[in-house]
Amino acid sequence: MVVKRKILGRCPACGSNLEVTRFQCFECDTAIEGRFEICRFCLLSREQRDFVETFLRVRGNIKEVERELGMSYPTVRSRLDQVLRTLGYEVGRTDEDERAEERRREILSRLNRGEISPEEAVRLLRETRG
Repeated sequence: MVVKRKILGRCPACGSNLEVTRFQCFECDTAIEGRFEICRFCLLSREQRDFVETFLRVRGNIKEVERELGMSYPTVRSRLDQVLRTLGYEVGRTDEDERAEERRREILSRLNRGEISPEEAVRLLRETRG
């Protein structure tokens, strides 16, 4: 029995992108050589592929991803951004992200000025993250 391995997208030694140069049929031994582009999803690490699988299984419901993977909302968003970058997409901040960041800064400023208690700041920050 022939053991089939998954295609690696990155070099295990240096992390650079790998290139497929040969395909071979295990039935008739036909081989095709050349320089072949690999699927962008092959560039994802095992951890990133597992994350994407979970994300797709729960149909993009971030709350469900949080629950299934035991991650906080910011961690889920960060992982999703990492996957998007690896796939070659630019990840920009949304207006909502900008507003939430401004709100967090304001809460921390109020805490620093003594206008609110640490407990109140924690509560407000939790509300801000959605």
